Amino acid sequence: MGNFWEILPPMAFFIVAAWALKIILDHKTRQKLIDKGIMDENIKFLYADKLARNGRSSLKWGMVSVAVGVAVLIGMYAPDDDGKLTIGAMFTLAGLALIIYYFIASRLFKDHNEGPLK
Repeated sequence: MGNFWEILPPMAFFIVAAWALKIILDHKTRQKLIDKGIMDENIKFLYADKLARNGRSSLKWGMVSVAVGVAVLIGMYAPDDDGKLTIGAMFTLAGLALIIYYFIASRLFKDHNEGPLK
């Protein structure tokens, strides 16, 4: 377990740095396309309405995170020494959150014809 805490900070730094680099490079690419006037329908599709597409993912992972947090709280207050209840509750509640998400998202985003729910 000691090795995990030694490798976590460099791994977290690498993930954040890669994410920041991706954002910077996407912005530079977008600016070059705009400066050159190359804006056809394919390019507009790539960069349009990112918030609506990412909103579904945020809803899904937010629901799963809350469900796992509730499961951990259940495990903290339950008289279970080996943690089987906590792990079982985590999987059960996370699965239940994904099922509930599916029904919520299918109703909310029924009007958008963007393909299957992700």
